[in-house]
Amino acid sequence: MFRKYVGRTGEIIYMDQSGNFSERVVDVRNGKNGRAHVYCHKAQAPRFLNLVNIIAVGQIKEGA
Repeated sequence: MFRKYVGRTGEIIYMDQSGNFSERVVDVRNGKNGRAHVYCHKAQAPRFLNLVNIIAVGQIKEGA
């Protein structure tokens, strides 16, 4: 399902391994095998996120 967001920029709410929540703006690069490869604007670095830990996705727009 997350694959449809590849090439787009959006906001997500993510829960890390410690159970902490964060809101991030990300450029979605890929989504497969239960993981999303994104560029995180908050960290200013690429990240691999577990799809099951993405709580919400919003304001997705074209042009990542």
